[in-house]
Amino acid sequence: MGQRNQGGCFLGFSDSLKKESGMEWIIGVGVVAVLIVIFVIVTYNRLVTMKNRFQNAFAQIDVQLTRRYDLIPNLVETAKAYMAHERETLEAVIAARNQAASGLRRAAADPGNPSAMQALSAAEQGLGGMLGRFMALSESYPQLQASENMKQLSEELASTENRVAFARQSYNDAVMTYNVTREQFPANLVASRFGFMSAALLEIEDKAMRKAPKVSFS
Repeated sequence: MGQRNQGGCFLGFSDSLKKESGMEWIIGVGVVAVLIVIFVIVTYNRLVTMKNRFQNAFAQIDVQLTRRYDLIPNLVETAKAYMAHERETLEAVIAARNQAASGLRRAAADPGNPSAMQALSAAEQGLGGMLGRFMALSESYPQLQASENMKQLSEELASTENRVAFARQSYNDAVMTYNVTREQFPANLVASRFGFMSAALLEIEDKAMRKAPKVSFS
């Protein structure tokens, strides 16, 4: 009887250990699951914040480029009275401006989209080239250089170019921070699962376009 009681006690103790072990395993799994959920939520919110940051930064580019595009027709219209023989150049400036404006609308609809950013960059480069040619030709027209309206518009354009450059740098910095975060492990697992795609920088290949057009009406 004593041996049976001892055996029963041993079996009961063994069952108790198994139950405790099972409970510990379940609790451990539950803790790990909770930590994973917390990590996913925190990482997701961080990526959302960074995405909103570069999109807001692009909104500033949108504002400044729109202002730039609004100034160009006025600039060309003022020059028409003095540069009648440069009609082809003036029309080319407007065409380049319209193409750039179209590229901006597409990019603003989806900031960071690689194809949209590349198209905007190319259009901006083309517009910059035409504006440079226009400014160079304007130097051959002393009366145009003496025009107060032309001076004011040119100064506003140069000031806007500086704002565009500043806004573009802020956007690119925000994009780089976002891209680095989404590419790091284990954040990249959350990024791929929830569709956080890589964002493209707004780059202008022509170094001359990184500066405002040089305007001299002295």
